[in-house]
Amino acid sequence: MNELKIIENQGQRVLLTSQLAESYGTTSDIVSRNFNRNKERYQEGKHYICLEGEKLKGFRATGQIDLSPNLNKLYLWTEKGAFLHAKSLNTDQAWEVYDKLVDSYFSKVKVLSEKEQLMASMKLSLETAEEITVIKSDLELVKHQVSEELTLNHGQQQTLHHEIKKRVESIQDDFELTKREIYAQIHSHLRRAFSAPKYIFVKRKDFEEAVSWVKAWRPLI
Repeated sequence: MNELKIIENQGQRVLLTSQLAESYGTTSDIVSRNFNRNKERYQEGKHYICLEGEKLKGFRATGQIDLSPNLNKLYLWTEKGAFLHAKSLNTDQAWEVYDKLVDSYFSKVKVLSEKEQLMASMKLSLETAEEITVIKSDLELVKHQVSEELTLNHGQQQTLHHEIKKRVESIQDDFELTKREIYAQIHSHLRRAFSAPKYIFVKRKDFEEAVSWVKAWRPLI
């Protein structure tokens, strides 16, 4: 994933058909064929972006990639589109690569350690404070703010992971979905519910709520 060239369209990270095919261990023709066979499941703007005319001209002008001068239509795939293609291929490589794409391509998140978060906030307060009494007051406020933003510690991550596994195993026979599809849904829904790019980035203050949420979660069918 580190060698994958980053492509963006209007600030959104996307993938070319060729990039998606190579990453998933297949060909561009197969990716396009799967798309055309299941086109009713794909929503433009949500799963893919189709560039033509002036939009294609504008994208070409960014110089991110070399495009054939004869090209008149270009498909770009979003994170949700990459998920549908992994589902169509349904291979171990496709699912493994999809997880890596979510973690290291579509969601570039810099996570500071607790010490770094506290030091950054303290530095900002110290630079703007003029009186020692104001500094002390600001430091208490900073500590409170940082505690609100801290993500799960290692133990909490392991507990939440275990609860997700338990929930999937307890309901997998109740739905006409594969185990992999249930995992994909619960991770996707959890990320949206707690505004986190991955379950390990759930806020520490939301840990108990996240555990309760997982225990009660049911897939959409």
